[in-house]
Amino acid sequence: MTPSHTALTLADLETVYDGLATAIDQAGTDKAQLFLVKLALLNANALGDAALFHQQVQAALQDL
Repeated sequence: MTPSHTALTLADLETVYDGLATAIDQAGTDKAQLFLVKLALLNANALGDAALFHQQVQAALQDL
């Protein structure tokens, strides 16, 4: 069962992007990968759906 949610607005996505970029800068180049893994795991847990998280990982890998 997929949890119900509302998609973010474009403005909200821009705010999230800005916050993420700032946090990556704060983590520094030596800790950026660790930060992103921790963030991904926290978000996977908050999402509560391993299959949906896997789908999002695959979508993020597209066109890198």
